[in-house]
Amino acid sequence: MVQLLSADGVMQSGATAEEYLPYIEKLSDDELRRFHRDMVVIRRFDVEAANLQRQGQLGLWVPSMGQEAAQVGSARAARDHDHIFPAYREHAVAMVRGVDVLGIIGLLRGTTHGGWNPAESKNFHLYTLVIASQTLHATGYAMGIALDGLHATGNPDKDEAVIVYFGDGATSQGDLNEALVFAASYQTPQVFFLQNNHWAISVPVSVQSRVPLVQRASGFGIPGVQVDGNDVLASFAVTAKNLDEARSGAGPRFIEALTYRVGAHTSSDDPTKYRTDAELQSWIARDPITRFETWLRSRGEGDAFFAEVDEEAEDFAADIRARTYELGTPSTDKMFDHVYSDPHPVTAAQKQWLEDYEASMGSDS
Repeated sequence: MVQLLSADGVMQSGATAEEYLPYIEKLSDDELRRFHRDMVVIRRFDVEAANLQRQGQLGLWVPSMGQEAAQVGSARAARDHDHIFPAYREHAVAMVRGVDVLGIIGLLRGTTHGGWNPAESKNFHLYTLVIASQTLHATGYAMGIALDGLHATGNPDKDEAVIVYFGDGATSQGDLNEALVFAASYQTPQVFFLQNNHWAISVPVSVQSRVPLVQRASGFGIPGVQVDGNDVLASFAVTAKNLDEARSGAGPRFIEALTYRVGAHTSSDDPTKYRTDAELQSWIARDPITRFETWLRSRGEGDAFFAEVDEEAEDFAADIRARTYELGTPSTDKMFDHVYSDPHPVTAAQKQWLEDYEASMGSDS
């Protein structure tokens, strides 16, 4: 496993670390501070969104707490012209790519079916709720890049690549395995980024796979590497290196980021029913934000910076709350109006039935 920062925030040495340190050495102090800012702000957003759901403002919330380092590090490693295909928990990646995360709120409130335009969000594609289907979308897009000659041009500033995010539960789906087959066959310029948060809802990863998931990649002829997903520097460096290789024409790559879902699978889930508090506390002790803050402080970063970031995070959360209230009640029209490109008698009849039914309930309903 590649690890650059230990759990207590100390920079590691050794052959494995040396391979990736050049990527870290190129980062400016401002870029390092940005890593911390991203993680703190998105966690505060996550907490606020969970509160909004509990208060009846969202139908569902999907927490990402604990996975900030895997997401921020890998997202910052991608270039603006790369294409990113998320699952439904990549809130930090969305924010890094410039998505107004109110779109995520709207999606889970029911006011939108998409949330954002990928063309206006640095090619961050839409959330995908069908497990692993985005891996096929990503591979198809990467095949298009290859067929159009948009990678391995010799100009690394123009070469394109794709990165697709998925969880350990997705590795049990046929879609991912089909995507790996086609990626290997066509040598697509893409990185498969597995966030192994150890639980596919209530099923532990130990039940899903008897061997480390990274080993599956070799069965498809795809190089794989395992990284400490709670180490933002390792997540960044490993992803940057693998994206560089994919863009250069070396074929697809597979990264398994070992992290942990601190919260519930969704707001409809009760994780106390299937995992122990001891396990949870052991991962909280490896908190990615605390680890990185410790390292930044060891380099001389002072209290003023961390206080500023905390204030920014609070302001961000307050803004999200205020704008959530302004979204209003979702319209039921969207269930019917865009099913077909042209008006359709069946959906028209269904829409009329619902309108009549709601009218029959009276104005006080």
